[in-house]
Amino acid sequence: MKIAILGTRGVPNHYGGFEQFAEFFSVYLAEKGHQVYVYNSHNHPYQGKIFNGVNLIHRYDPEFKIGTAGQFIYDLNCILDSKKRDFDIILQLGYTSSSVWHFLLPKKAIIITNMDGLEWKRTKYSSLVQKGLKFAEKLAVKNSHALIADSIGIQTYLKNKYRKHATYIAYGSDIFEKANEEILSKFKLEKYHFNMLIARLEPENSIEMILDGFVDSKDTTPFLVIGNHDTKFGNYLKQKYRLSNTIKFLGAIYNLDYLNNLRYFSNLYFHGHTVGGTNPSLLEAMASKALILAHKNEFNEGILRENAFYFSSSLEVKNLILSIKKSDNLRLIQNNGNAIQNEFNWTKINEQYLQLFEESLSRFKGRDENQ
Repeated sequence: MKIAILGTRGVPNHYGGFEQFAEFFSVYLAEKGHQVYVYNSHNHPYQGKIFNGVNLIHRYDPEFKIGTAGQFIYDLNCILDSKKRDFDIILQLGYTSSSVWHFLLPKKAIIITNMDGLEWKRTKYSSLVQKGLKFAEKLAVKNSHALIADSIGIQTYLKNKYRKHATYIAYGSDIFEKANEEILSKFKLEKYHFNMLIARLEPENSIEMILDGFVDSKDTTPFLVIGNHDTKFGNYLKQKYRLSNTIKFLGAIYNLDYLNNLRYFSNLYFHGHTVGGTNPSLLEAMASKALILAHKNEFNEGILRENAFYFSSSLEVKNLILSIKKSDNLRLIQNNGNAIQNEFNWTKINEQYLQLFEESLSRFKGRDENQ
């Protein structure tokens, strides 16, 4: 098959979850003998035309100049280019800035869309933008041959809202085995003597709730906040907790070996995400043998089940910090590791995507060409 992946800033990953998936899945497809193309921003750090057998197409992305609006232009540039290339399948990762251009998608290609989370629920958006995102969601559902939901909660939502089936395929991870205690010295940390979170610094990721609980606990253990803090909300958080000597805003870290070791050697790992989907950083925390304290919602509970501690308020965060430690909860950590090996491993995820592609090609290709 000739396959395109769009909706990311490109590979290799220098940004986030969809980029990580695109990297792993595209290389897998290439190894299976498929002709695969991934669209990259023009200013992606990797400027090669081939990455591990994957063809890269760089297209102009003005987000660095004009902010979020630039994503719409970048997606437009990618979609216009895709019309020239006779793809069998186009995989869209997300829909927020691409579905408005649905009428420009190649007519002969099969469009498969990963519906991501409930983007319109994000509190950073105004009510007008939230309405626009709901409309974008509707367009994506209507104009895709097949939908992918990366959590049961999203799959159920799409069925109830649109009466449309979405194939459930979770995100993946690999068990982290090669711990390297020397990496801690780069951050001046002692093993099992720090707590942490990794997230985009946005209100719906419960970061303020977590840090309020930590401050109220009066715990003196270092608390690492990993994520780009040069944002409006990031600056607000840094200002609010400026008097704390224990909260460390480390910024974004993309070195996966560093992240895995930090998670592995942490005492408590907080996951505050509330808006939909199987969050990649959560699976990576499970794979890195972290003890996870998660915001209580259907998305997190659907992945972690009974193998985490849950919170819904800063008071609950405070009480958890004062009452639990990693060494007392090794069974939960082992159970999460087993879940990664049995349910959320990359090989299984890649195979499920490829199976959906093959089924969709068989189901839709001839029918669309005969219309």
